[in-house]
Amino acid sequence: MSLDVIALVLFGALLHATWNAIIKAGTDKSLDAALVSAGGAVTALPFLAFLPLPASAAWPFIGASAILQFAYFQLVAAAYRAGDIGLVYPLMRGVAPMIIAATSGFILKESLSGGAVLGIMTICAGIMTLAFEARKGGRTAIKLALSNSVVIATYTYVDGIGARLSGNSISYTLWMSLLPPVLLFTWAISQRGVNAVAAHVHYNWWRGLIGGAGSIASYGLALWAMTKAPVATVAALRETSILFALVISVVILKERSSIWRYIAGAIIAAGVLILKLV
Repeated sequence: MSLDVIALVLFGALLHATWNAIIKAGTDKSLDAALVSAGGAVTALPFLAFLPLPASAAWPFIGASAILQFAYFQLVAAAYRAGDIGLVYPLMRGVAPMIIAATSGFILKESLSGGAVLGIMTICAGIMTLAFEARKGGRTAIKLALSNSVVIATYTYVDGIGARLSGNSISYTLWMSLLPPVLLFTWAISQRGVNAVAAHVHYNWWRGLIGGAGSIASYGLALWAMTKAPVATVAALRETSILFALVISVVILKERSSIWRYIAGAIIAAGVLILKLV
């Protein structure tokens, strides 16, 4: 991976951590997740007229991705309600790249060097280390987090392939962002009613715009990087977002830290260095 690809993926990881913190800090995680998804779609709309349509071969992947993104946001909200972020986030984001690294050889026919595998596994080990500091969360939270890791790995494959087939990864990302909020808000209205959803949107729309812009930019950078480097490597490097999430949790959210966070940070940094050196 070239230095510019690594730098942009890391910037995307920062944006990813930021919009996750917005959801975590909110009072209604399900509706805030829907708002972030909608904010991404609103951010995408002005740019669609200036970009070419994705190639026809990419549209089935855009449809499949929308369904997977709907499941992803639902599981994110459910997992955060069931357990501590120190347990849920590392499991969701740490297991997914391990799944991809273990399966990309026969799914995408990508060949990873021994050093790349070592770097991926090191980053994953650092992320998983953070689970040791969790103060709450039980079997339900773990099941939800692990289920979402499978969803994350699946949509990473779908979008990694779709972006390559589309001919323009930015266009693919923007078109892909339009359908998930429709699904999320349709589900929310069916469960909560129009008035409850409208009231939340009225008071929290700004959270959706900020988080949505960060979400779409973060994922767009990752998909662009997947057209330049192996999907498994990009997926692992993107999970360094947990480092930025740790800084946000301590500095902004004023959450208590533990030694495990600093150990994990050192391990993840070592993994990033290995990926650069190989």
